[in-house]
Amino acid sequence: MGCDGGTIPKRHELVKGPKKVEKVDKNAELAAKWKYCALSQEKLRRPIVACELGRLYNKDAIIEYLLDKSAERPNAEAVTHIRGIKDIKELNLTDNPEWEGERRNAKGDRYEDIYCGMFICPVVGLEMNGKHRFCFLQTCGCVFSDRALKEVKTEICHKCGDPFKDEDIVVLNGTKEEVQKLREKMEERRAKAKPKKSKKSKAVETVSTPTESKEASQSPAVDVTGRKSQQNGDESSQSGVAGPSGASSSSKGSKLLLTSATKRSIQDMEEKSEAFKSLFTTHSSAKRSKDQISNWVTHTPYHF
Repeated sequence: MGCDGGTIPKRHELVKGPKKVEKVDKNAELAAKWKYCALSQEKLRRPIVACELGRLYNKDAIIEYLLDKSAERPNAEAVTHIRGIKDIKELNLTDNPEWEGERRNAKGDRYEDIYCGMFICPVVGLEMNGKHRFCFLQTCGCVFSDRALKEVKTEICHKCGDPFKDEDIVVLNGTKEEVQKLREKMEERRAKAKPKKSKKSKAVETVSTPTESKEASQSPAVDVTGRKSQQNGDESSQSGVAGPSGASSSSKGSKLLLTSATKRSIQDMEEKSEAFKSLFTTHSSAKRSKDQISNWVTHTPYHF
C-alpha cells in the first residue's frame, strides 16, 4: 500500500490542510475589463459605448439586448440598469499609434506587450490598459485620463471644446466603492426626472379636457337622415348682413330653414317606406291590371 521502492512520503501528501484561496490573475482581469465587452464577452470594437456605471460595451451587443431582453446571455446582470439607448453614451476615443492589431505576433518570434492598449489619452498620452485611471464625459463622450483632468483644470473639454461640470465625469471600470457611488447618483438622477414627466402629463390632460368640451358644444346638430343642419352658420351670416334692424328677418329665415329641413326629412322617410313596401306582392305596384290578366288559365299553354 504505497512506499514501494524506498519512497518517503512528505507531510503535505498525507495530511490534508486548508485549501488555498484561488487568486484571480490581474492581467486576465484587466484584459477582461478593458479589452472585452462586459455583456457579450467579445473583443471591443468600434463603436464602443459606456453606461452610467462606467462599464464598456460593444454598441451592437447593447442594441441586441434591448431588442430581445428575454434571450440568454453570459453576463446579463451587468446590463439590468440599462433601460434604453438614452442610458448609454458612445465614446469618442483616441487611437494608440503603437497598437499594431491582433496580428502583430502571428509568428511568435517577437515580444508581445500585454499592457499595450488600443487607445490613449489625447492630453497626456497614457495608454488605456487598466494601469491608469480613465474617465469619460457624459456631455460629449470624450475619454481622458484622470491625471489629465487633474493637471489641466478646466470647464471645457480638451478635445471637442464642449462645456461640462464635475457631475458629468464618470470613471471607467472603477472599484466597487466608485461603482456604488455612481449607482447612487444614477438613482438620484432618475428619481428627479420622474416627477417632471408626471407634471407635464397632468398639464396636457387639463388642457385637452376643456378644448374637447368646447368642440362638443360648438359642433352642429345632426338630423335623423344624417344631414347636418346649417342653422348656426345661416343665422350668423344673416345677422351679420342685416344688422340690428334685420333681427326679425333673421328669425323668420331660421324658422323657414327649420320647416324646410323637417319637410325634406319626412319626404325622404316616405320615399324609403314606399321603396320598402314595393318589395312585397301586396303592394299596388305588384298587382296586375285587367289588360295583363288572361281570360283563361291552362297548365300547358300553346301560343302560335
